[in-house]
Formats: sequence, C-alpha cells, structure tokens
Amino acid sequence: MKNIDLEHEKISKLIKKFAIPCVISMIVAALYNIVDQIFIGWSEAGPFGNAATNIVYPFTVIALAFALLIGDGASALFNLLLGAKEKEKINKSIGNGVILLIIVSILLTIVGFIFNKQILNIFGANPNEVECYNYAKDYLTIICYGLPFYIIGQGLNASIRSDGNPKYAMFATIIGAISNIILDPIFIFVFKMNVKGAALATIIGQILTFIVSILYLRKSKLFKIDKQSIKLDKTIIKKIISLGLPSLITQIAIVIIISVANNLVVKYGYITISSTNIPYGVVTPLAVIGICMKVFGIVISIIIGVSLGGMPIIGYNMGAGNIKRVKETIKCILIINLIIGSIAFVIFEFFPTFIINIFGSGNSIEYLEYARYCLNIFLGGIILTCLIKSMSILLQSMGAGFKSTILALSRDVIFFVPSITIIAYLSKSVVTMLYSAIISDVLAFILGLILLKIQFKKLEINK
Repeated sequence: MKNIDLEHEKISKLIKKFAIPCVISMIVAALYNIVDQIFIGWSEAGPFGNAATNIVYPFTVIALAFALLIGDGASALFNLLLGAKEKEKINKSIGNGVILLIIVSILLTIVGFIFNKQILNIFGANPNEVECYNYAKDYLTIICYGLPFYIIGQGLNASIRSDGNPKYAMFATIIGAISNIILDPIFIFVFKMNVKGAALATIIGQILTFIVSILYLRKSKLFKIDKQSIKLDKTIIKKIISLGLPSLITQIAIVIIISVANNLVVKYGYITISSTNIPYGVVTPLAVIGICMKVFGIVISIIIGVSLGGMPIIGYNMGAGNIKRVKETIKCILIINLIIGSIAFVIFEFFPTFIINIFGSGNSIEYLEYARYCLNIFLGGIILTCLIKSMSILLQSMGAGFKSTILALSRDVIFFVPSITIIAYLSKSVVTMLYSAIISDVLAFILGLILLKIQFKKLEINK
C-alpha cells in the first residue's frame, strides 16, 4: 500500500490494480463448488450427485457468509482507519478479526457434525430419494472437516488485499482451487469415490489456502498481529460486525433462495408437468437449480470482485474526506459491472443448452427443458442483479452499513421469499415460480438507486 497512492493516483488505474486480482480470487473461490458439480455430473452419481451437492451447498455458503462477515468487516474498518490515520486502532481491526474467525469456525464445525441430519432436512433433502440423500449425507460429513480451514482462509483474504497485496490474496485462493481441480478427477474417477472424492478434494484445497493465508500474517506491511491486537475489544468487534453485515446478508440470501426453492421443488415438483407429459419430479429441478446457482455465483463473484477492488480506494478517501474521488470510483465500478451483467444476460438467454451440457451428458428432455427455463427466467434479471450486488458493497465501502444491509436483504429476502412462495402456491408450478427472481430484481434495483442517492446527499452535507 505504501507504493500505491490512493489519494491521487488515477482511479481507473487503482481499480485495475485491486480489482483484477480480487476478481480472479473470487472466481477461483466460486470454482470450488462448480468444479465439483461438473465432475460429479460426469461421474456415476450423475444428476443424483448434483442434486446432493445442491442440498449441501447452502451450508457451505453459510460458512463463507461468516468468513466474509468478519473478513470484509475487519478489512473495511482497516481501510477507514488507515484513511483517518488512526494508527493505534489499525492493528486491532485485523487482530480482533483473526480471533473472531477462529471462534466462529470452531462453533460452525461443531454445529455441522451435531446437526448433520437436521441441516440436510432444512435444505430440501428427501429421505425417500435414497440415493440422493445418501450422497448428500456423505458430502456434508466430509465437508465439515474442512470448515475451520475454509472460514479462516477466506476471511483473511480481504485483510491481505487491504494490506496492499491483492496478488498474494489471489495466489492463496488459486493454489487451493488448482489443487481441487487436479484432485477431483483423481478421487472421483480413478479411486471411484464419486461424491466423497469431490468433498475430499475440496477440503484439501481449503487447507492449502489456509496455510498460505496464515503465513502472510508474519510478513504484513501495514498491520501487526501481537498480543495487544488480538485482545478482544467490544468497540472494534461491533464495528467489524456492522461493516461486515452486508457481506453476511449477501451470502445468507443465497442460502435462503436455495433452501426455499429446494423445499418448493419437493412440494410441487411431481405435480408440475413437462412438455412430454412427464412430471419434472424432485431430482431434476434440484440438480438444475443447483447448477444455475453455481453459474449465477460465477457472475456474482466477478461483480463482487470488481466492487471489493474499489473498497480500499473508497474507504481511504472517505476517511480522508475526498468525496469527489469516492464518487468517481463508484461511477467507474458501476459502469464495469453493467457491462459484465449485459454479457452474462446474452449468454444465459441465448446459450442455455451449452451451459447445462457442461455439467454432464445424456440428460433427459425434461432435464434440459427445465434447465432452459431456469437460465432464461430465473436469471433473466441478471443485469439488475449485478448492479444491486455492486451497490450494496459500494454502500458498505462508504461506511453505510445499515443501508447496505437493507439493500442486500431486499432482493433475496424481503422481495424474493414472499414472491416465490406466493407464485408457487397459486400456480402449483416449479416453472412459474421462477419469475419471482425478475420481480425481486426490479424492486431491489429501484431501492438501490434511492439508497445510493440518499448516501450521496449525506456525503455532500458532511463535506
């Protein structure tokens, strides 16, 4: 960071420096799950394995949510303190974050092992679908062993970026993902471990990311982890949680979307008839929705990466009172994410079959038909989704934690849950319910514009 002038260097150049490594890190992190889905789809487990990983996926997102709650919160606080030149609190922002990550990772791991069966039931596992249920149970059990490494490794990523080393943060994530990609086919196909093999490859990658991230703490530039910094401070913890809450909400929203959709599929899947007069059933929609959410996650990872890349710039200049540079950074980020969302829209609308075939061959007519509906309808508002997610992080970067949280909640909880539940209840269809996503996108986008405008006015008044 000492070699980067956040206060004077050209905004586009700064975003490029921070965002590119961040985007790569986020995409690679998302690949952990999507790579598993691809290899499982081509294995003997097929759609049953993909449906199983979709059932477990929300729990891994919960783990990531807590990692980002603490990691992004500590990083945002660090940037604000750095800009305000409050040196005595800088070390505590990161030190307290590290201790919180350790505590949360241990607690969530215990929950995962003790409430294994209940977790599966909450996220749509049906014991009557024996093959799918057993795959889900195996996958969840193994994944729980890697939770501490996953949470701490992902949580430290933001702190490493804020320390002025986005390339190292990228490396920490990439080394784990490459390991996962290499080991997946070995465990799944060579050792015939199927879903268990995918889970094992995943946690080995997570351990590698954890080791590389921990090693960085000894070579940090702008913060120091010592006895004083790790002593928990209520004020620091409160600020970390407040600033990191939008990141938590963003991830938890994904959990809510999947769990609600999964349970509605279980309820209405067998009474929704396809064009071949055969019901879609449960396994097909579960597998397809899981794939769509993973593809959706790749796009959102890019959006989050670009937006987080602007966080150090916005946070520093907010602390320094340079509002003009804050606005310029926000404008640049929104334009970039608008372009990304537009490209994603074209791909989802015009090439749905190509995307779904990546995740396995020999799919039934009903499977491909529902996949096209999912990509065309459920992800039809992807442009607005990209801007909503971006605006939420930008508000978070400006220290507007409450506004950011409200926006993060609005699309996926306040608007989505009631609309998908009502539409599914009235139509009794797992196809019609997909339109709830577009409704939520439109309403949340309007709210996002309002909140961003209010925040800009507040900045002008306090200028």
